[in-house]
Amino acid sequence: MIADDRAILHVDMDAFYASVEVLDDPSLAGRPVIVGGSAEGRGVVSAASYEARAFGVHSAMPAGQARRLCPEGVFMPGRMERYLEVSRQIFTVFRDFTPLVEGLSVDEAFMDVTGCQRLFGPAQSIGWAIKNRIREEVGLTASVGLAPNKFLAKLASDLEKPDGFVVFTAVDARRRLAVLPVGKLWGVGKVTEGELQRLGIRTVADLLATPRDLVLRRFGDHGRHLLELAVGHDERPVVPDHEARSVGNEVTFAEDIADAERLREVVDHLAEKVAWRLRKQGVKARTVTLKARYPDFTTPTRSLTLAHATQSTTEIRNAARLLLEHRLERRGRPLRLVGVSTSGLAAENAGQGTLFAPPDEVRDARLDTVMDEVNERFGKIMRRGGPPGGHRR
Repeated sequence: MIADDRAILHVDMDAFYASVEVLDDPSLAGRPVIVGGSAEGRGVVSAASYEARAFGVHSAMPAGQARRLCPEGVFMPGRMERYLEVSRQIFTVFRDFTPLVEGLSVDEAFMDVTGCQRLFGPAQSIGWAIKNRIREEVGLTASVGLAPNKFLAKLASDLEKPDGFVVFTAVDARRRLAVLPVGKLWGVGKVTEGELQRLGIRTVADLLATPRDLVLRRFGDHGRHLLELAVGHDERPVVPDHEARSVGNEVTFAEDIADAERLREVVDHLAEKVAWRLRKQGVKARTVTLKARYPDFTTPTRSLTLAHATQSTTEIRNAARLLLEHRLERRGRPLRLVGVSTSGLAAENAGQGTLFAPPDEVRDARLDTVMDEVNERFGKIMRRGGPPGGHRR
C-alpha cells in the first residue's frame, strides 16, 4: 500500500549548466551547447543542452566523442561559481515554501510540503508556484514531480522533461508504474535490466506478474527492493542538510565505463571539484572516500584518512587515485557510477597553521589560490598533471 499522507516534490532543473550558459548568452538559444571538455577533444562532458542530446551527447562522455557526434556543438569550459550562484537563488525559492529541503546536487532537490499546505494551499499549487517563481525570478525552467514518496516524485519529474509537471497519486501510482519499462525502477542498470528481460520481464507489470519466489531467488535482497518500488512503496524521509558533514561529487554514466584511463580522468575531475568546494566553504577534510557502483548495482566504498586535514587539490586527487587504482580491486570490471567525497570537516584555520609547512604544501596551496582566482575570473576549472611517476594523461 502507498500512504497518501505525504506530499513530496522533486524539482530537477532542465539541462542546468547548459541552460545557465544560454541564460547569460541568449545567442546560444537553440544551439547544441556542451559544457565541459574542449572543442579540441580533451576532457569530459559535464552537461549538454537538449539540442546536443539529440545528437547522442551526454554527461561523462569524452569530449572527442561528443565532437564527432555533434560537430556543430558549442563547447563551454564551465563556470562552477556561476552555477552555484544560480543554485543558491533556486534553493532560496525552495526554502521560502518549506524548511524540509534535501538537496541532491546543485540543480535538484526533494521537498516535503506536507505541513505547508495550510499556509500555501494544496501541494500541486505549491509545485506550480515554485516552478513559476524559478522561471520568473531566475529565468530557467524546472521539471517537477509530485507524489506521496521520494521514489515516485523523482520518477514523475523525469517523465515529461523538459519543463514538465507530473503528479503521481496513491490511487493511480500503481497503474502508471505498470506500463513503464522495468529499467525506470531505481537500481536497475543495464546488466540487471538484461537479466530481467531474459526472464521475460520488460515492464513493471511483468515484474509484478512474476512469481515472487523466482524474483527473490534470482536477485536476492535487490529483488525484494525492486518489488517494493514496483508497487510504489518508499518510506525514506526528506532529510534537510542543515549542516554539511561531508563535501562530495559523483557522476552516473550513461554507459558503463571499464577503461582505466577514462575512469581516472573522471575521478581526477571530481576530486578537483571537491577540493574547490572545500576552499569555497572555508573548510578542510581529513578523510577522502571513493564510491563506485558496478552494473549489478553493488556499491562499494573505500576511504583513506590523511595525516592532516586538507583542502589541497593535489592531496585529495592523489588520495582518490590511490583508492581507485589500489584499494577498489575493480579487476577490469566496468563502473556505472563513481563519486569522490570528503569528511571529517574542520574550519580551515583550525589547528596548527602553515608557518612551517613543507615547501610542497606551500607550493600546492599557492597553486590552488591562483587556480581559484582564474576560475572565478574566467569561469574555467583548470586541470593539473599527476604526481611525478604517475600516470600520463
